[in-house]
Amino acid sequence: MADDNLTKLADPASAIASYLDELLHTATDTAREADVEEIREIQTVADSQEVQEVQEAQAVEIEPVAVSPAPEPAARKVAEPVPRAEPLPQQPEEPAVPPSRPEWSGQPFECLIFTVAGLQLAVPLILLGAIHRIDENIKPIPGSPRWYMGIRADQDQNLRVVDTAEWIMAGRVPPNARENYRFVIRLDNSEWGLACDDVAQSFTLKPDEVRWRTARSKRPWLAGTVVNHMCALIDVRTMADLLVRAEREHHLDLS
Repeated sequence: MADDNLTKLADPASAIASYLDELLHTATDTAREADVEEIREIQTVADSQEVQEVQEAQAVEIEPVAVSPAPEPAARKVAEPVPRAEPLPQQPEEPAVPPSRPEWSGQPFECLIFTVAGLQLAVPLILLGAIHRIDENIKPIPGSPRWYMGIRADQDQNLRVVDTAEWIMAGRVPPNARENYRFVIRLDNSEWGLACDDVAQSFTLKPDEVRWRTARSKRPWLAGTVVNHMCALIDVRTMADLLVRAEREHHLDLS
């Protein structure tokens, strides 16, 4: 398995590079799978239409032809042939609708890059709730999973802080990654924040500059990848939903 191979890398920098490469391949492969699936769906519809036309043609050919009966005694009546019912046309199955892209992906949007254990991630600014500096200890919660750092107390709202490296890179986290966290990025207006090492520049992205994912069975939080900036683009609301579900169900690996 790819994850097992990555854990064996001795150099943390190599592990990070391999992980980002895997993210890029994930986006590319899912896009190709979507294209193949679309071709299959088109072929299925075409085959169904062809079968329907053949069935209709056969129904016309085998329909009985009325034959004049031979003269018989008047007392005897000839039963009229019962017309055959034409077969109902087969309806092609509706293709499965792939998950839609985030609603903010249709127009150019501002993004902010931040780093976690050497990996670059990006969030759209319109869904960035706030950036907090880690200037005091975060209160841990007994019995919580490794990715759950604890609670950051605030005047307005307590923030549940996620060890981002443990959440998205489980099994491939460089040693002492948590010691490098300096900031917490709040996800939209949720109660969740992602711990990170540093916050970099913001920039404008056009939709065609992102390699969007159309299938998200694996890493549903990954909206796509920005190759020019070598970073992974986060679907903020999906990420927050996953964290809520993980907290409720105590799942250790929903990344």
